[in-house]
Amino acid sequence: MATPAPEVTAIIVNFNAGDELRTALASIASELTGHPWEGVVVDNASQDGSGAIADEFAPAVTLVANAANVGFGRAVNQALARARAPFVLIMNPDCRLEPGALAALEAELRRHPRCAIVGPRILDPDGSVQGSARGDPDMVTGFFGRSTALRRLLPRLAVSRRNVVDAPVAADGASIAVDWLSGACVLACREVLAAVGGFDERYFLYWEDADLCRRLRAAGHEVRYVPAASAVHRVGHSSRTARAPSVRAFHDSAYLYYSTHVAPGALNPKRLLARALLAVRCWWLLRVT
Repeated sequence: MATPAPEVTAIIVNFNAGDELRTALASIASELTGHPWEGVVVDNASQDGSGAIADEFAPAVTLVANAANVGFGRAVNQALARARAPFVLIMNPDCRLEPGALAALEAELRRHPRCAIVGPRILDPDGSVQGSARGDPDMVTGFFGRSTALRRLLPRLAVSRRNVVDAPVAADGASIAVDWLSGACVLACREVLAAVGGFDERYFLYWEDADLCRRLRAAGHEVRYVPAASAVHRVGHSSRTARAPSVRAFHDSAYLYYSTHVAPGALNPKRLLARALLAVRCWWLLRVT
């Protein structure tokens, strides 16, 4: 009997995630019980041996072991090139699906023909909402973004609500259209991702999800947030082993996004201001941490 074609390809980029990778894969396997699926774990030269955890889930899961850390976007694209299912679940190794999450995400993706990508309500381990659905980044995002003190102090300001979307769980499980979603956990149409070239590999880490969603919307597709689906995410679990490079990558990617989408043009004066502000912020964070 021929093996049925997979319905979902689960993609995880792993870097020193330890046992978190096992938890992530187990949550995916549980959600897809009774359904044909495949998984691709791309290990970016982990030094803790965690990439080998993928072998525990064989033959459903395949390990791709990179000799060097090639970054998140490039690693996802490696897996996308292998994917066979119509839907791809892209998830961080320090994330786990809550029961029913994948079914809710797929239902909303099928319900909206123009939708290319959906994301769940992402929670901290203590149950608080992380704020994974957001508005397009701009100059003020640095002051009113997800983790900033100003947004926590003034959460009801219009600029705070625009940068981080806070939507209740609808009785019918309905989704809402948003600008972009955290790449920690998303379900997307594989063919649409391929049509826009997948992730932009110039982004080594961070902001590649905002860039992807912006390009998907520019191509006429929708990005939708599904509060009825939940996932739990331990933020920064992998980056803890490379704190300084992660901080630098965050600010380099923020400037790349800003210069590409907000202030295009090599002579745009906003670029100089953005570069200066990001450099100061990066220097300060490296100094105090």
